[in-house]
Amino acid sequence: MNIVNLSLLCSVSVTTTVVLSIIMLAVGLGVGVGIYAIVMNKKSKSAKAKADKIIEDAYTQADKIKKEQVEQTNKEISILKSTFEQENKERREEAKRSEERLYLREEMLNKRETALDKKVEELEASKERVHNQIEALNSKENALDEMQENIIKELEKVSAMTKDEAKQVIIDRYTEEAKIDAVKIVKEIEDKAREEADKKARNIITLAVQKCAVDQTSEITTSSVTLPSEEMKGRIIGREGRNIRALEAATGVDFIVDDTPETITLSGFDPVRREVARIALEKLILDGRIHPARIEELVQKVQKDIEETIKEAGENACFDADIHNIHPEIVKVLGRLKYRTSYGQNVLNHSLEVSYIAGMLAAEIGANEKVARRGGLLHDLGKAVDHEVEGTHVSIGVELARKYKESEAVIHCIEAHHNDVEPRTLEAVIVQAADAISSARPGARRESIENYIKRLQDLETIANGFKGVEKTYAIQAGREIRVMVKPDQINDDEAQVLVHDIAKEIEAKLEYPGHIKVIVIRESRFSDVAK
Repeated sequence: MNIVNLSLLCSVSVTTTVVLSIIMLAVGLGVGVGIYAIVMNKKSKSAKAKADKIIEDAYTQADKIKKEQVEQTNKEISILKSTFEQENKERREEAKRSEERLYLREEMLNKRETALDKKVEELEASKERVHNQIEALNSKENALDEMQENIIKELEKVSAMTKDEAKQVIIDRYTEEAKIDAVKIVKEIEDKAREEADKKARNIITLAVQKCAVDQTSEITTSSVTLPSEEMKGRIIGREGRNIRALEAATGVDFIVDDTPETITLSGFDPVRREVARIALEKLILDGRIHPARIEELVQKVQKDIEETIKEAGENACFDADIHNIHPEIVKVLGRLKYRTSYGQNVLNHSLEVSYIAGMLAAEIGANEKVARRGGLLHDLGKAVDHEVEGTHVSIGVELARKYKESEAVIHCIEAHHNDVEPRTLEAVIVQAADAISSARPGARRESIENYIKRLQDLETIANGFKGVEKTYAIQAGREIRVMVKPDQINDDEAQVLVHDIAKEIEAKLEYPGHIKVIVIRESRFSDVAK
């Protein structure tokens, strides 16, 4: 179609050229005729020659123009033909490439369609298999349910238990197993959490206790005076008891003269008065002059000496604890603790030790060392006058500290050291811990033999109350209890639960300083006889 149009275009172009040539020729002829007509008369020959020349030139020019136009047209036709052929070639190549791509895409789509068909078939097959398996499982489930019902009925017949009773037995069994597992998990967590904390705390406390240089002795205020002879009892009593009445009136202490050989017992709730009476009586015995006037004189002198001793003891305690700017009245009250004991532990020495330990602990963990030392020294201040003032030694100590303008931080350490109030500061917690360390360490305090034996008996009674316990032994002065269990009734996991339960029971029912270690021992023994 394009070639035809091109041919028509070329033909039109040639025709146009020819027409133009003809027109030009006609114009030339007209011009020539005009010229000829003009010069006809003058120079007919010359005009004719010129006309011929012009006509010839016109034909020559027309041929030249025609030839040029034909060459130009042929050149354009050649260029157009070449361009058309190039474009046609490129289009054919592009069409070929497109056809190839379409072919490849078609093949790929065919492959995908085949794969999808295959997957659909596999899915259908899987669906069918799953459906069959579900039906099989449902059948098996129904069969198992029926079998379970039959087994339950048979078990009820054999065991003479109902379904609910058997269910409760199973629940109890799994509850026990869960409890054992829970104890294991709790123990693992506690061990892991305690591993670093215990190590750090042990190092801090050990360092603080090692640095503490107080020599702790179990001092008890003497309540009896040894006499050189039985005759001295009569001299102390005096005629009609006047000497002993004078002693009791001057000291405020009861003098008990009984059948105990060569001994007089002093009885009084005030340890300072009792100490005055003891020293005065010993000096009277050494002096030998025993009469009411001498008794009053000597007792007054001993009282002054004791007051000086008390003041000096308080000042020495403040100096040893490195505590300054303390009120003189508090110093006096603090010195009275020299004659006060608690479970055989001297309270002044105990307060000094608490002050040292509290200061060391505060220094180790970055707390206020001065507040901790001061709170530790004054924490038992109320014990010096608790026999004279109503209330606990904690409340009395708080009142005294507040009366003599101690800081609130120190007052809080005093009122929180026995958990009368919840500790709100780090220093209060440190004083509480230092008090427990000083009181509970071995040899610090003595208990009465009755309380000691009762605590051991209570420990063994608590442990013996658990199922499967064969024997119980309280050792290490009641700091440790060893429980022997029956191996045929208690397995290893149950023994682990048992030791935890015994420890909790002891915590709930007994009061004791420090810690009590519980050890459960399960031992299996096998024997045979060689014949």
